Amino acid sequence: MIVGDAIRDWLQGLVDEAVFPYTSSFQPMAHDRTQPALRYLWLARNCLATNKMFGGKTKVECGLNWYEYGRLTADKLRTPLSIAFAFVATHNHFVLDRGGKVFNRSAPVIKLPADATEDDHIALLGILNSSTACFWMRQTFHDKGGGGIGGGLATEEWEHFREFTGTGLLKFPLPASRPLTLTLTQKLQAASDTQATLAPAAVISRWAAGASTHSAPQNLPPLKQALEDAAATWQALRRDRIALQEELDWQCYRLYGLIDSDLTISGSVPPIALGERAFEIVLARRVASGELKTTWFIRHGSTPLIEIPSHWPADYSSLIQKRLDAIAANPNIALIEQPEYKRRWNTQPWSEQATVALESFLLGRLERLFDFDGRMNDAGTPTQSLPQTLVSLGDIANAVRLDPLFHAAAEVFTDDVGFDRLRLVTSLVEAQSVPLLPVLRYKDTGLRKRREWEETWNLQRKEDAIDARTALAPEHPEYLTAPQAVEKKRKDVGDIAVPPKYTSADFLKTHYWRLRGKLDVPKERFVSFPGVTGPDNTSVIAWAGLDHFQLAKAVGDFYGLVQTDYGGSNDSRLLPLLANLAELLPWVRQWHPETIAAYGGGPAEFYDQFVQEEVSARGLPRGSILVWQPPAAVRGKRAAQKATEKKPAEKAVKKARKAGTANNVGRSKKRSPELPS
Repeated sequence: MIVGDAIRDWLQGLVDEAVFPYTSSFQPMAHDRTQPALRYLWLARNCLATNKMFGGKTKVECGLNWYEYGRLTADKLRTPLSIAFAFVATHNHFVLDRGGKVFNRSAPVIKLPADATEDDHIALLGILNSSTACFWMRQTFHDKGGGGIGGGLATEEWEHFREFTGTGLLKFPLPASRPLTLTLTQKLQAASDTQATLAPAAVISRWAAGASTHSAPQNLPPLKQALEDAAATWQALRRDRIALQEELDWQCYRLYGLIDSDLTISGSVPPIALGERAFEIVLARRVASGELKTTWFIRHGSTPLIEIPSHWPADYSSLIQKRLDAIAANPNIALIEQPEYKRRWNTQPWSEQATVALESFLLGRLERLFDFDGRMNDAGTPTQSLPQTLVSLGDIANAVRLDPLFHAAAEVFTDDVGFDRLRLVTSLVEAQSVPLLPVLRYKDTGLRKRREWEETWNLQRKEDAIDARTALAPEHPEYLTAPQAVEKKRKDVGDIAVPPKYTSADFLKTHYWRLRGKLDVPKERFVSFPGVTGPDNTSVIAWAGLDHFQLAKAVGDFYGLVQTDYGGSNDSRLLPLLANLAELLPWVRQWHPETIAAYGGGPAEFYDQFVQEEVSARGLPRGSILVWQPPAAVRGKRAAQKATEKKPAEKAVKKARKAGTANNVGRSKKRSPELPS
């Protein structure tokens, strides 16, 4: 899924994943509880079902399934080419999309007639990305003003955000001789496509694909060199694109009749750095004379120049002088050749992109250690080397020791050939982990909201039970027709209140909020179990790719290991493990109701009985494990000592991010049978 913030300077940035509950023919998928996508969305079913459409009706009242998008124009999606743009931005940003993506409301889409060619799209793209178009758009669309870059006060006009809408763009005037921009726009699009292949994530992916046949780290192609080469080419292409954009802008001035003479270069265009464009030279002169104060150059990391660069060819220097003269003599050009309307090229620094890409790659390599069904690679081949149970961070660090790709990327990420493997693994995993237990995830305010969500889920389950009766045979005594089911839900369940949204203040840790968001949607890579450690005394985690049944089995298996091998029947880890198992039971019962012979029935009933027996054996009241609370936090000298011990791992990741290039069955022996893996 593409969001508006990811559309900048002819390029689409990192793509967020979106749940797309449709078939390849853009029909809603069948309402089937076995569909993983629908299980995932079910958590927010009431929120999705009550979304209001035009006319004030809910999505369901309009005849849509609760999980469908509010508006999906399938006929338009069948035509892959689109032009998408940023809904809210300081300047105009339009990109060509060749299909296969979903754009949310912050990235509206322009669809041309089905017979429009790619050249038709590219020609229009050039006009829309010009400074002339930016001038028109900033006069036409709503000024959101207020907040400037970084959340500060927008003291200069070019900092103000506009809200660009598709409806408003219908009035945009196109020049009659639009095809003249095609060649320039094709060059810009080609350079942008090439630059996209030089993004750090793409470079790392190609490096990994080429290195996959190597078995020893010393035989791997040098990743650091590949990234440095790509960075140099990426920067060079960026300067080429800045120069081409200038040619496009000045060509558009002539297309719209703002100038009579052709002020574009006929031959090859020399590259331009920020600060060297004609309007920036004028701007720098005004600043130098004391006429104007601006943060433009500081904000964009450019050097203000008051003279035409001496390294340019004579013909290009002459052309730039003509442009400077036009700005001075032509009030229309002087009005547009200003920061408010000229592309900012405010790109995320390469080093930051590389850090994000390297971190994501390393996390992907860690996830591959748990991939039991091949979902982590295109070939569909399982890469699992760790068991489907709770695994300690020490075991993960030992397992990844055999992965040369991880080691090569980690050396670049940390800028340290002798990096501490355990510390790096710990920092990576902890930043992408969320506790399974709500009491370890939320503050008191969040726990209160969680209880409201749980009540909503209980009512949704009642609705599901009623709907399930419509699938019974008509002669079955519990059978209901569809109208009868609707009436029964109205009487027995009623309207389900929309539960409250979470805020960052509801979570115990900032990264829990970052990973979960206002609807507490699971997006983490790993599940954590604070307070539970492995035999090596490092924290244990589970892969978030496990379903509820698999996760319950993993917790149960580790419980058995603690009880029989690691600690004994009074080990302090057993109670939190039982609490985690109890937390999973409603979901195991909901999504895995099937009878399994090895469990003597349904797995939820098996684990429910197991939890109750273990609770009873410890002399605890029935149900008490559901309200288990972690021990009070350690304070004083021991807390200070633990904080000190943790600092090296935190420093390792901070250093890397700053550098930028840088199955046993859960059981008590006498009660639980041996179960299949």
